[in-house]
Amino acid sequence: MDPANWLEDYDKTLATAAANAQAASASLRQAGGHATSPRGEVSVVVGAGGALEDLMLTPAARALEAGQLAQLILATARQAQQAAGAQVVEIMTEYVGEGPALEIVKQNLPSVAAGDEPPADDSYFANPPEITK
Repeated sequence: MDPANWLEDYDKTLATAAANAQAASASLRQAGGHATSPRGEVSVVVGAGGALEDLMLTPAARALEAGQLAQLILATARQAQQAAGAQVVEIMTEYVGEGPALEIVKQNLPSVAAGDEPPADDSYFANPPEITK
């Protein structure tokens, strides 16, 4: 291949990669997650990285004890983080496809372990999940 053609192709490849990176960045700025507790006492909004951006409590939240409310907030935030993570994976799959790069993205997203979601009945408060750091 002619060096001039190779360089032109390489420049096109770099321009495409830069455009894709900018598009992915713009999409990721719009990503996030939202979750509401089963009975609606707590709603949270998180950004693409899982950071809490908004927390809303309804008057029904006042009926909960402090520990119950704290655990409900954490469980609801985990659900929102999982939703945000799913959006990030969807966006990144579009730009990088399946492969090692996507696996790195997946490994660095917040995850929700089985059992972290609050059940719809009152047994959640009788047997709350353990909170660990």
